[in-house]
Amino acid sequence: MTDDPFPANLACACSQLPSIAEVCRRIGINRQQFNKYLAGSVRPSRHNMRRICDFFGVTESELLIDPARFADLVSLRKTAPATPALRGHLAAVERLHGLSGEMTRYTGWYFRYFYTFGYPGLITRSLAVIAEKDGRHLWKNIETGAVPDLGREKFVGKYEGMAFHLGHRVHIVEYDALNASSITQLMLYPSYTQHPDHLRGVQTGGSMRRGRKPAASAVMLEYLGARIDLRRALARCGMFEPDDIDDWIKTLIANRIDPGAWVFEIEEI
Repeated sequence: MTDDPFPANLACACSQLPSIAEVCRRIGINRQQFNKYLAGSVRPSRHNMRRICDFFGVTESELLIDPARFADLVSLRKTAPATPALRGHLAAVERLHGLSGEMTRYTGWYFRYFYTFGYPGLITRSLAVIAEKDGRHLWKNIETGAVPDLGREKFVGKYEGMAFHLGHRVHIVEYDALNASSITQLMLYPSYTQHPDHLRGVQTGGSMRRGRKPAASAVMLEYLGARIDLRRALARCGMFEPDDIDDWIKTLIANRIDPGAWVFEIEEI
């Protein structure tokens, strides 16, 4: 298998992320097994190949082309210029900023809570911030902690996006900043105080670990303040058993569809 281009192309794709451990954590493949793929001693099963392709946003045939061509392909996808049509869509997003009033009081740091998509029964607590810059409200979210099925190996997830106040709701759209392979949207009830103690709503997305099945969950942002001890806040982030999370938080992020209901909705409290 010395002429097999797959190991070199897989290594090239992995180079877009901070570490191989991060790739394994996000795809949900054991690190020891993944190292065999990189070494070329083992080819992934059909199931794992599909997970790898979905994660990197490529096809299996692209992973098997000449490594030089694959490197060019990855580079082009990262740097492709905006077309006129795309610029038109971006202009529409810019207009939303002009319509997005009342966001100033939402700036600051938050803990974000939700039942984890990829690890059923666990609750994620991540650290997020809404910051105003040049008239726009930017969103950043960091997930960090230990991976439950990979021992105590640490992971870091970084997400960036924008926040809007439209139609009497707070909207947040974020993307995976490490490999641009996923988008999540939050729709939250607003707060009518100077600074919210919490914001509650629904988020949509999908776990790469579970085949990127479209999913939705309740989500809650707990306001921490305009300034925080960043290191201490990050140390509190991770995936937790429900017993380790306060009852009032679990009440706000419970995922329930009432008898007779046809859609998943979150009532304002």
